[in-house]
Amino acid sequence: MLRIISVLVLLFSSLGAVADTLKLADNAPDSHTVVKGDTLWGISGRFLQQPWRWPEVWRLNRVQIRNPHWIYPGQVVYLDRSGPYLSLDKPGDTGTQKLQPGIHESDIKPIASVPLDAIDAFLTQPLVAADGDQMQQATIVATEEGRLNTSKGDTIFARNVPPSVYDWQVYRRAEPIIDPLTSELLGYEALYLGTARVRQGGEPATLQITSSEREIGVGDRLVPAVEPETLAFLPHAPQGKVEARVVRMHDNLFHAGKYAVLGIGAGRNAALEPGHVLAIYRTRADATYDHEGKPETYKLPEQRIGLLFVFRVFDRVSYGLVVDSDGPVKIADMVRQP
Repeated sequence: MLRIISVLVLLFSSLGAVADTLKLADNAPDSHTVVKGDTLWGISGRFLQQPWRWPEVWRLNRVQIRNPHWIYPGQVVYLDRSGPYLSLDKPGDTGTQKLQPGIHESDIKPIASVPLDAIDAFLTQPLVAADGDQMQQATIVATEEGRLNTSKGDTIFARNVPPSVYDWQVYRRAEPIIDPLTSELLGYEALYLGTARVRQGGEPATLQITSSEREIGVGDRLVPAVEPETLAFLPHAPQGKVEARVVRMHDNLFHAGKYAVLGIGAGRNAALEPGHVLAIYRTRADATYDHEGKPETYKLPEQRIGLLFVFRVFDRVSYGLVVDSDGPVKIADMVRQP
């Protein structure tokens, strides 16, 4: 199934002024032709110093774009510096199009808000639970012919599988997510293994593995499968105060850069939601200076090193994509309002 993150842009009903603080990027072009691989974030970054504020400046021509949530390769984005505004119309264009005979492509895909392939797998995984025992609601108790590990096409048997649920995701036992500074338990992240479908109910139920990314065995957990959301991300800053730490790196990396997925120690408890944009700050260690035999300690200032685009939110943990980075992001770096 193709997972599409719809590009959600704001169609102004009036020509109201944009916030005074919004500034054009240095050497902003007068226009840009959309090409395959472009993202709305990247296009807006050509024109704006703060590309996440693109909903404030877009104007759309409904004649050109039948679905105002999508922008396609081949269309031209124009900059009106009086706003500033971004538009798919030439200045003074009435929207009339002259049709010409020719061959037209029918499989052109709309551009995404952010690079889709960077977060595609994370729209349904990983799973974060407040209590590790939630992973034990359904458990694999046996495999066909006593195999230690199974993969796609194999049969497994599981307990606690309700008769109303047919499609399942398979996870390894949950791993705790710990705040790197306070050692506070924020939740449990499970390792995604694959998917399975019920073939016969009962206790235990009989399931067939329909996909596998890692070997699946006895003791692994099952949770009901969820359809990946077709998310319409409207980037915006959180209304309330947000201060959280980077607590998770994909594949247990020590640092990450642009287009990496990070976990942060804040979620619904901090009123975060998909589409929120947060600034990432490098936390520097305290410095000690020996002044004539007397040590003096100085707290060094933070350094802003990037932006995080939140796309999945749990109770106390959220996942976001690093969309801008001036240096490596590390565990315990701070995130807050941009």
